[in-house]
Amino acid sequence: MKKFIIPALILINQLSFSQNNNDPIIMKVGSKAIAKSEFEALYRKNNGKAIDKKTVEEYAQMFALYKMKVLEAEANGLDTTIQFITEFNNYKKQLSAPYLNDKNTNEKILEETYNRLKTEVKAAHILVRCGQDDLPKDTLEAWTRTHLIKNTLLGKLPTAKEITEYEKLLRNHTHIQSDLKKKDSATYKAKLNSIKNLPLYIKNASSDKFLSLAPKTSDDASVLDNQGMLGYFSAFDMVYPFESAAYNTKVGEMSPITRTKYGYHIVKVYDKKPTRGEIQVAHLMIKFPKDAQAQDKENTRKKALELYEKIKKSELSFEDAVKQFSDDEQSKARNGLLPPFKSGRYPAVFENAAFAIQKDADISEPIESPYGYHIIKRIGLKLLPPFEVIKNELKAKIQKDQRGLAGRQALIAKIKEECQFTEKLKNRDQILKYLDSSYLQATWKADKIKPIENLELVKLCNKTYTLKDFAHYLESQMIARSSTEIKGLMENLYVKWREKAIIDFEEDRLPQKYPEYKQLINEYRDGILLFDITDKSVWSKAVKDSAGLRTFYENNKNKYQWPERADITIYKCADEKIAKEVRALLNKKKTEKEITESINKKSQLNLSIQNTMVLKGENPFIDKNWKIGVISENNTNTNQNKIEVIVMNKILAPSPKTLLEAKGQVIADYQNYLEKQWINYLKQKYSVEMNRDVLMSIQ
Repeated sequence: MKKFIIPALILINQLSFSQNNNDPIIMKVGSKAIAKSEFEALYRKNNGKAIDKKTVEEYAQMFALYKMKVLEAEANGLDTTIQFITEFNNYKKQLSAPYLNDKNTNEKILEETYNRLKTEVKAAHILVRCGQDDLPKDTLEAWTRTHLIKNTLLGKLPTAKEITEYEKLLRNHTHIQSDLKKKDSATYKAKLNSIKNLPLYIKNASSDKFLSLAPKTSDDASVLDNQGMLGYFSAFDMVYPFESAAYNTKVGEMSPITRTKYGYHIVKVYDKKPTRGEIQVAHLMIKFPKDAQAQDKENTRKKALELYEKIKKSELSFEDAVKQFSDDEQSKARNGLLPPFKSGRYPAVFENAAFAIQKDADISEPIESPYGYHIIKRIGLKLLPPFEVIKNELKAKIQKDQRGLAGRQALIAKIKEECQFTEKLKNRDQILKYLDSSYLQATWKADKIKPIENLELVKLCNKTYTLKDFAHYLESQMIARSSTEIKGLMENLYVKWREKAIIDFEEDRLPQKYPEYKQLINEYRDGILLFDITDKSVWSKAVKDSAGLRTFYENNKNKYQWPERADITIYKCADEKIAKEVRALLNKKKTEKEITESINKKSQLNLSIQNTMVLKGENPFIDKNWKIGVISENNTNTNQNKIEVIVMNKILAPSPKTLLEAKGQVIADYQNYLEKQWINYLKQKYSVEMNRDVLMSIQ
C-alpha cells in the first residue's frame, strides 16, 4: 500500500483490499478501514441523493481528513475523558430509547389510549396503601386486607381463621413492629378493627354497599369527603393500572384487585359515556351566606336571576357583572375565567350546565351548586381531534406516563424468551451471608462477597452475569435506611437489577441489529471527538496562546490597518432652535462643558454630546463634508429624532491597528493559520489508501 497526501488522492485497485463482498472497504485512513456503507451513508446525507462522480471524489478527500481528525482525537485520549463519556452516554440513552421498547406493544398502547379518550368512566375505589418498594411481607399484609374487604363486598364475610391469619401478618408488618416496640398501637388497632368490623359495616350499609364501606376501610385521605367516589375521568387522569382497571370493568361491577404505586385498589364502575371534550368557561357566582337558610338561598337565587336578565338584555355586560357582583374572588380578577376542564373536575350540576351551552359566548341560566348560584359563559370547547392529528402528542404523553413502560416490559419478556433466560436464585440468596447491617448504613462494599463473586446468577444468550455484577449494583443503590429486613430489600433490588441487565444487554446489541442506529451512534461519537480535538488544536489554542498570537500579529501587522479616520464631536439637539444656539456658542469658541451648561440650563433634554471616531466611507453625510471644522449644515437623525451639529476635530491618516484593536480579526486569522499547520501535520502522520473501484461504484 502507498501513502497519499490529501489532496493528491491515490486510488488503488480493489484487489489490494481484504473484501467483504456485501460491504467492501472503500478506504483506509492510517490503520482504520472504512466500509463503503459508512462513507456512502454520510455522503448521501450531506450531499443529497443525486450522484456526481466528481463530487464523490471531492467528498472522499473531505471524509478522509475528517477521519484523520477523529484518529488524532483518539490518539490524544479524548475518547476516554469523563466529559466525553458523559456526553456520549447521554446521547446514546436518547437515541436508544425507541429501540428499547416493543414496537407492536407501543402501537397497541397508542390505539388503546386514543380509544379510551373517547369514553369517560365514573368510578369509586377503596385503597389499601402499600409502597412500591415495600418488603414482600408488608405487601402480603396489604393484599390480604384488600382481599378480605373485596370478599365482604361480594357477600363472603371473613372467617375467624382468616382474621387470625391476617392479624399475624399485621403484627409482622415492618412499620407495625416498629410502632408496637414504641408502645404505639393506634395504627395496628385501626387496621385490625377495619377487618374485624367488616360484618358490622356490611350489616349497617346502605343500598350502595361499596360507598358505605369505603369511608371505613379505605386509606385514601379524601374518602371522608367523597366516600370513595372519584366521578368521571378519562385516559391520563389516573395512573395507568388504575385507569386500565376502570376501563376493563363492566358498569356495575368491581375490578380485580389492582396494584399501583399507591397500593392496592378495588375499583367499582358506575357509568361509562362518550367523552364531552374539554371546555373552558367563565362564571359569575353568587355565594350562599354561611349557614344559609331557605330564605337566604331564595334571595341568592333572585339576585342571580336579576343579574342574568340584565346580561341577557345587554343592560350589563357579563364581564362587568362579574367585576361588580361575583363572590368568587379567585376568578373575579380574570373576568370569571376558570381553567379548562373535563368531566369530573367540578360538581356534576355545574359541569352539565357548562357542557349544555351550545355556542361560545352564550351564557347559562342561573344554576344551583352546593356553593351558591352560577351564571356560566362558554369560552371554548375542544373536542377530541382525529387520531392522526393527535398521534404525535399522544406518543409524547405516553412516554412520560406509566403506560410507556408496557413496551419495555414486553421487550424484556421477548428477550428472555429469545435468549433462553435462566437465573439461579439459590446462588443469589448466598449473598445474604455477606449482606449485613452495614448495607443499611450505606457503608457496605461489594468486595465482601469475593469468595462467591464468580457464582453464576443470570444467563442471557451467551452472556453470563455473576454475583459480582449484582453486588456492584447493590453497592450503587445504597442509601442510609432505617432498620428493615435485608432479605426483602435484596429481593426488591434484584428485580430492578435483572431488568436493567436485560435492557443493557439489548442496548449493547443495537449496533449489530440496527445499521441505522450504529451509523448515528458512530456519527455522534466522531462528531464530539472532532469538535474536541479541533477546539484543543485550533480554537482554544488561538485564544490561550498569547505569545503565539502576539508573534503572529507582529509578523502580519500590515494586514490590520485603520483606513483614514476622523475624530468628531456630535451635538445632538432637541430641535433646530437649539442647534442654532449651539452653532453660535461654537463660533464663540466655547468648550463642550460651557455649551452643555448654557443649553441645558432650562432642560437637561435640550442637548447631549457624543465624541466618537468615524471611518471614511462609513457615513455619507460626513463623507461629503470631510474636512476639519464645524460642518456647515445640520444632520437630521430620524432614528433618535434629533438635529445634529457635527464638528470634525481631527483627520487621521491610515495607520496600523494595535493588537487590542484588531484582536478579533487576528484571532480568526491565527486560527486559520493553526488549522492549516495542523492539517499538514495530520496528512504527514496518517496515510490514506483509496479503493477506486468501490468509490466509483456509488450510484
